[in-house]
Amino acid sequence: MKFKVGDTVETIDDAISGVITNISENTVTVEDSDGFNFQFVANELMLSASGNSLENAVYNTDFEAVKKEKASKKRKSAPTVKPKERHAPKFEVDLHIHHLTKSTRGMSNFDMLNLQLDTARGQLEFAIRKRIPKIVFIHGVGEGVLRQELETLFSRYNNVTFYDADYKIYGLGATEVRVFQNIDPYSGAI
Repeated sequence: MKFKVGDTVETIDDAISGVITNISENTVTVEDSDGFNFQFVANELMLSASGNSLENAVYNTDFEAVKKEKASKKRKSAPTVKPKERHAPKFEVDLHIHHLTKSTRGMSNFDMLNLQLDTARGQLEFAIRKRIPKIVFIHGVGEGVLRQELETLFSRYNNVTFYDADYKIYGLGATEVRVFQNIDPYSGAI
């Protein structure tokens, strides 16, 4: 069906109607009564009988074909989540230095380690404030200096426990931190 600028149209699937303000190739821009612009593919629209000059017009739209097309589009089933993955941490912090700074030029090993530890401390405190229960810090294997420093950092908090992250996902280079939210971080009391 050919539309022109100024036609009043409505969507087939949604309760959106408005006036066509622009047509480019197969994309039609529709402005609704609140002044919002929406873009649609032409086959998602049909002329609205109420807003056009032909009050009781019959349009050349095959409604049965539209119904069949909608029926044939089955909903995609949501991917099944295994019980073990359901409780997996969603918050990951990659502490590899190339993720934290554009260039390490002029930085000593001490400077890089401090940047990594400051990032870890900031993200852990963010997680505590935002009540995020599990965080994974990806530190890599290396010589183990960063891992040891992270363990020292985490042990200063009364409301966290830490352990090796899931080996299948992260290998040996990650530590998972669990934050207990109802413990006062300073006293350890509930």
